[in-house]
Amino acid sequence: MDLNSDSRLAQCHQWLTEHFQLSQLKLTVVSGDASFRRYFRFEQPLTQGSRTLIAVDAPPDKEDSTPFVELSRIYQKQGLIVPEVIAADLSQGFMCLSDLGDRLLLSELTPQNVDHYYQQALALIPQIAAVKQSQSAPLPAYDDTRLMTEMTLLTDWLLPHHLDLSLNASQHQIIKDAFAILLDNALAQPQVGVHRDYHSRNLMLTPDNQLAVIDFQDALIGPVTYDAVSLLRDCYIRWPQALIYRHLLDFKQLIGQTVPGVNEVSDEIFIRWFDLMGMQRHIKVCGIFSRLCYRDGKTAYLDDLPMTLDYLIEVGRKYPEFTAFVTLLDEQVRPLLLQKAG
Repeated sequence: MDLNSDSRLAQCHQWLTEHFQLSQLKLTVVSGDASFRRYFRFEQPLTQGSRTLIAVDAPPDKEDSTPFVELSRIYQKQGLIVPEVIAADLSQGFMCLSDLGDRLLLSELTPQNVDHYYQQALALIPQIAAVKQSQSAPLPAYDDTRLMTEMTLLTDWLLPHHLDLSLNASQHQIIKDAFAILLDNALAQPQVGVHRDYHSRNLMLTPDNQLAVIDFQDALIGPVTYDAVSLLRDCYIRWPQALIYRHLLDFKQLIGQTVPGVNEVSDEIFIRWFDLMGMQRHIKVCGIFSRLCYRDGKTAYLDDLPMTLDYLIEVGRKYPEFTAFVTLLDEQVRPLLLQKAG
């Protein structure tokens, strides 16, 4: 890394050096993510030995880190393992976090241990659901405007930018009708605190194999099934339907202990809530993965598009009201996507 050619990195280096009074500082790239944030690991000498910490570069004109700082403290009070904010200068967009290591849940999951880890992960969701307010204000609502804006990412980015696909008036109406059903489904559910991106790349394993939660700065108050669908229908790994629904109904019993309205609905209705919530999420993700490529130059996310679209088609086939929508995806969108992937 060249401090001379990377002004943000140079500023971060200077801030860390001054804050921790370091005579030497070496930053090592840890990872980037789907945002504009960057992460670096460095070593802090202590009176006895040393410790590693994580430096975060989150440009303040592109990323608001205040929710992360506030939610980190609140989630800790809820008993969740999350990165501790050691230091922060939000005016510059820099943070220093405790180092949770490198073991993402995604890299650890196997058919032999998936039940164990998913039980652990689902058991944490009620603690997240209980958080509806940051230190400064209530969490934003996952309202109709936000939900619809997310779904239009499909027609704004995947179809025109990645697939060069133009729709006629009839096809636009099919999509509009599907979006309306999905919107109603999301708003009909009990509303709780949601992580909003609760999947295997945002869960980490600590040295004693406990799950830690990261990347929670976009938390909202939203549908009760949202975090469960993010985990069980993860866009980065796929499991048999029987496993998914078994864990879902166990989760229904668990979340029903603390969220009013869940125990009053049948398993069939809860499954429909979950299935359609997943469709809304995967519509959004198809658009986001395309936008990450064409706007932000992050092409690797295109590799996960086929599985994400397959989720949409597979689940949509269960419900007759989505027949026209699924046909459009299966006959028009999917062939073009596979052609691009090939």
